[in-house]
Amino acid sequence: MKFHAWMTAVLLIGVMTLSIGAAAQTAGSQTVTGCLQKGLESQGFFVIAANGQHWELYPQSYLSLAELVGQKVTMTGTVAKRSAEQEEKSQPYEKKEISGREHADLQVFSVKVVAESCK
Repeated sequence: MKFHAWMTAVLLIGVMTLSIGAAAQTAGSQTVTGCLQKGLESQGFFVIAANGQHWELYPQSYLSLAELVGQKVTMTGTVAKRSAEQEEKSQPYEKKEISGREHADLQVFSVKVVAESCK
């Protein structure tokens, strides 16, 4: 009986940990829809949202964006917190991509294809 109670406690802690992690990813989440484009930076991707804002994308390691380039996608994530060093390294590329648009960085947790093309 003790083993069963112990296993139940371990399972409940595991479920609670997963729930807290999912809540952390959705709290303060941002949803962006636009045409996925290959950035000028190596491994870089971005979208221009309907309001004209440029979003530089930083996908979680389990997401692969390369095969979705040229498709209209909806992404969910949070505004990325990047160091001054990271921003300085990206600035030359971002300035060429944004063309005077408002800019933000998005840490992407999920991607959904809305349309096979951006037309």
